[in-house]
Amino acid sequence: MAGYILIVDDEAAIRESLAEALAGGLWQVKTAGNAEHALDLLGRTVLDVVLTDVRMPHMDGLTLLREIRRRAPQVDVIVMTAFDDMPVVASAMRDGAADFLVKPLDLHALRRVLSRVFEDRHTRAEAALPQRTDAGRPASQFVGRHPQVIELYKAVGQVARRRTNVLVRGESGTGKELIARAIHDQSPSASEPFVAVNCSAIPASLLESELFGHARGSFTGAISARRGRFALAGRGTIFLDEIGDTSLEVQAKLLRVLQEQEYYPVGAERSEKSEARVVAATHRNLEQMLEAGEFREDLYYRLRVVELTVPPLRERLADLPVLVEHLMRVATAASTGQVPLVSAEAFEAMSRYLWPGNVRELENCLRRAAALATTGVIRPEHLGLAPAAGSTHAQTPPAEVPAELKSLAELERDHVARVLSATGGHKARAARILGVSRPRLNRLLREYGLE
Repeated sequence: MAGYILIVDDEAAIRESLAEALAGGLWQVKTAGNAEHALDLLGRTVLDVVLTDVRMPHMDGLTLLREIRRRAPQVDVIVMTAFDDMPVVASAMRDGAADFLVKPLDLHALRRVLSRVFEDRHTRAEAALPQRTDAGRPASQFVGRHPQVIELYKAVGQVARRRTNVLVRGESGTGKELIARAIHDQSPSASEPFVAVNCSAIPASLLESELFGHARGSFTGAISARRGRFALAGRGTIFLDEIGDTSLEVQAKLLRVLQEQEYYPVGAERSEKSEARVVAATHRNLEQMLEAGEFREDLYYRLRVVELTVPPLRERLADLPVLVEHLMRVATAASTGQVPLVSAEAFEAMSRYLWPGNVRELENCLRRAAALATTGVIRPEHLGLAPAAGSTHAQTPPAEVPAELKSLAELERDHVARVLSATGGHKARAARILGVSRPRLNRLLREYGLE
């Protein structure tokens, strides 16, 4: 990618040798002997990237970096120094440096870094189109357009109208609590409290008190009476996450609540009424627990009036575009910075990964990548994904090569079609995800007959 580079170093021999090594190709190179001269050029000429030394008289490179970020945030800054110490590295990256290089510079490494920075600038420029925002969409909303997800949406809408108990099944990280919240939000009791309890995170000896409350003096340390989660839920919804991790004793008390709509706080002589709807969730195989005597059969059927299953992410990878867009906006909602873009290479890496941790793993992955993408473009190295073969869900290679394999053109056509479908036909978003320009996308659509 063509562009303008400014080299800032107080040693004439270094800046001149770097200028000579980088000039003559796509890049136009200028030099400055100090930070003051660099800031003067910044205000008078077109610059894309500044390559600056740290140790300089008067104004050092870190101060120059901060000034450039303040005056011209569109300019990328690469910091170089002979002092390879962690505080300098951390300060530079914290203040917005695109990268950090240690002297003596490896020219091949420098050219690679510059090429990557200019590619990221090009990606940002292509994506600088009006984008649909998620204004008004709750940060906790369950999103997706896969057929299994659409059926799940329908079931949520149907069950929300009735105060029936619901059992939500699915692997860890799939978004079971979001489904429970969606049921509550769509119900006539949406204005009432939604109370979530992670049964596996509370010690068994305290779970009963947490759920039902306790009377004063009922056990050592109970210096006052305390209301439980069922009381706090009122006529709203109580979400019992990881219900499979509860003890048989607690299961018996939960059964009474579901059967009689009443419970006894720990140490209390009088029962209290419960009007809360119960939504329970688990990733465990309750049927196997029934056979092993680890889960009560009567409670199982009381909870499983309606059963909903949340599909794992690996079964709905077509939802990656909409999930990535939503999660990136959620992750950066608290900051004033621009939402990082996802390069085509990074998106391809995510599409090949099997996501054993499901959407929760994807969210954490994107938060990490957003923190490391100093140029505003997420690349595969920012994701930190382990090889798919290391996943517990890795697929076994076929015993023999299929007779017919698709060509690269066919694979490209299928991928373009999938991304365009996932974005609802929004060409600007599809082009951003694919890492191509709008004209290039239009040519692909015409070439493959996808218009």
